[in-house]
Amino acid sequence: MSRPPGLSVRLKLTLSYAGFLVVAGALLLAIVWAFLLRYVPDGDLTGTGSGGFVPNRSDLLRAFAPAAAAVLVFLLALGVLGGWFLAGRMLAPLTRITDAARLAARGSLAHRIDLPGRQDEFRELADAFDTMLGRIEASIAEQKRFAANASHELRTPLAVTKTVIEVAQGDPERDVDAVLDRLAVVNRRAIDLTEALLTLSRADHGAVEQERVDLSLLADDAVETLVTLADARGVEIDVSGPVATVRGSVPLLRQLVTNLVHNAIVHNRPDAGSISIVTRIDPATATLVVENTGAELPEDVIVTLIEPFQRGAARVREHDKGLGLGLAIAQSIVRAHAGSLSVDGRAGGGLRVTVSLPAAR
Repeated sequence: MSRPPGLSVRLKLTLSYAGFLVVAGALLLAIVWAFLLRYVPDGDLTGTGSGGFVPNRSDLLRAFAPAAAAVLVFLLALGVLGGWFLAGRMLAPLTRITDAARLAARGSLAHRIDLPGRQDEFRELADAFDTMLGRIEASIAEQKRFAANASHELRTPLAVTKTVIEVAQGDPERDVDAVLDRLAVVNRRAIDLTEALLTLSRADHGAVEQERVDLSLLADDAVETLVTLADARGVEIDVSGPVATVRGSVPLLRQLVTNLVHNAIVHNRPDAGSISIVTRIDPATATLVVENTGAELPEDVIVTLIEPFQRGAARVREHDKGLGLGLAIAQSIVRAHAGSLSVDGRAGGGLRVTVSLPAAR
């Protein structure tokens, strides 16, 4: 939107400095008149002195007025020149911030202001702007990486479907039921992936409802839902801890806990695995900790598990290993509820996922 031209901030500050200086000088001259010249009598004072010329009030005013006017003109000139210089020095950091904002508007997010000097309002603004640029740059990079991964994941079931159809068309003795079963499996995976992407998008951008939710109750529900899968994989689950009440969206928080428990089940030991789910509460924070046994992962792999489509095992696909979106969705849900999520390795293998959310008052 175009704006009509106006006075620059530097010119406004210059005029303000000059005006203040002239007004201060005029007040000083007025004080001289009020407290000194008014006590000098007017009229002929020749006979009151020792015989010489004695100036009266009118004589003093005629001598004082031109000098006062010259002083005011000098103060005006000094205020304009000095104010222009001082305003330029004061606004120099703002110029750097403006230049950085223009570069960012043109798409250059790698630029940083890095304003030197001690902390003040301009440097605080510059630091906040640099932080904002860093977050925007990281967010855009994450979105590009997510779009590339999502495109790859969505392309896979389509390519498999195309291959199954082409093979079936070229086989006159094809088993129609087998082909339909294969297509149903591939279609189910594509639907699951799409729903997971929609959940992730809603968690990132949707408004969070404010209801009282008990994390310990959600943990019990998740275990009850996934107990069949846990029994099939020989995983024992232990749930403990007090009531931990937070405020938020019940569906999203249920999805959060379910994702963490499902992730702990399918990435556990092949036999005799275990999961520990613990809730904690203090006046400010409600905490949910999900620990599972499993393979020992390097630290550089653990830090990438929250990223979308990362499965912690070179992206190996298994029928129940999920889509690589479980922890990414959990992270988005936690962020939408003003909380934090951390993933750490356990001694002897496995993971510990800690979710901290503001406790309901």
